[in-house]
Amino acid sequence: MPDQREESVRGRTSVELFAGGGGLAMAVHRAGFRPLLFNEHAKRACETLVANGAEVIEEGRPLPIPAPGEPWPLRAGDVQKVDFEYLEGKVDVLAGGPPCQPFSLGGVAKGDEDERNMFPQMFRAIREMKPKAVICENVRGLLRPSFKPYFDYILRELELPFEERKEGATWQEHDAVLRQRIGEETEGPTRRYTVIMTPVNAADYGVPQIRNRIIIVAFRADLKVDVQRFKELVKPGFSEAALFHSMVSGEYWKSHRVPDAVRESVMARVPKVIPDPGDTKPWRTLRDAIAGIDGNKPLPRIPTEFLDRREHLLGGFTDHIGWPDARIYPGHTPNELDRPAKTVKAGVHGVPGGESVMLLDDGTHRYMTVRETARVMTFPDDWKLQGPRGEKMRQLGNAVPVLLGEVFAKAVAGILREVEDRV
Repeated sequence: MPDQREESVRGRTSVELFAGGGGLAMAVHRAGFRPLLFNEHAKRACETLVANGAEVIEEGRPLPIPAPGEPWPLRAGDVQKVDFEYLEGKVDVLAGGPPCQPFSLGGVAKGDEDERNMFPQMFRAIREMKPKAVICENVRGLLRPSFKPYFDYILRELELPFEERKEGATWQEHDAVLRQRIGEETEGPTRRYTVIMTPVNAADYGVPQIRNRIIIVAFRADLKVDVQRFKELVKPGFSEAALFHSMVSGEYWKSHRVPDAVRESVMARVPKVIPDPGDTKPWRTLRDAIAGIDGNKPLPRIPTEFLDRREHLLGGFTDHIGWPDARIYPGHTPNELDRPAKTVKAGVHGVPGGESVMLLDDGTHRYMTVRETARVMTFPDDWKLQGPRGEKMRQLGNAVPVLLGEVFAKAVAGILREVEDRV
């Protein structure tokens, strides 16, 4: 996996389910966890994981436990067919984002009745592996009033994953059992988890994109973690107010060469009264992402004549390919350079709302390249995405922004370290 950090600190290990294009997997690895297993169903996403260091272990072959430095096993296919018992007691962090279509505002909104609901498989994996911690990312749609009762049930299932739902029982019936068991505290601490749910906007964590999600973290109860300490570690460090202050002070504009007319247009929309940003840093913008953040080099401009669907390797960057025929119209408005990008989406029949279109300084517009979109998702430039453009964009739209995942994975690592030091 490119941009690797040193192999697992203190031998810490991880498993990634619903790995997709690898955003959360990379974040967890950067935090010092050595992957023992990936699972992913989508063919192109599996190809991406292989291109970045994973090795497919065909169904029927036993899944190995890799030693440090060995390829990371990938079991491609249905998670329901994967037996996790061989990893019992060997996993520090189980991570994954169960398919969110049942709960997304853009999905069919069938909730727990949708066959794509994979939360039950996360709970089965927990029962079989007994990890010290769990990291789960999903859409804000889970918090909608129509889904809130079911989402609360999911959190209770995560708190008591060993209290299995009986065959034929409704989720409401199982929820009633969980409520009673939680109150009785009959389960031992190794069979119970402390659950922390955090609504997030990725822009507040240094991601140049407005992306509202929820991140659920659970620690095995016997670890007796300090929940308040964890919340402090995942406190947002960036803000819109700080971005506005940097524009007013001129600091933002010193970093970018922008036509006067563009700067004046942006400044005209900056509020007259800006809240105190405290010690937060400015939100990162689409212009920041293209110019390069965290050591990235600037992406070259796409000449008009290169809007031809061909790989010209501008500046040596892959996937920086111009795509023609972008349109803007009411309800389909482009990204602005001096704001965080809109939420990257994985549209099945194209993306509504103009999320993949960007407005340029000269007043023209074009589609964002895959590489620009990857930067908005904070993937490193050497991350290899596989498949045609549509499949690459789908993988990015389904991914967890690497920087966002890294904040939470590092916080989990820090808490586990403090637990170890306490023993």
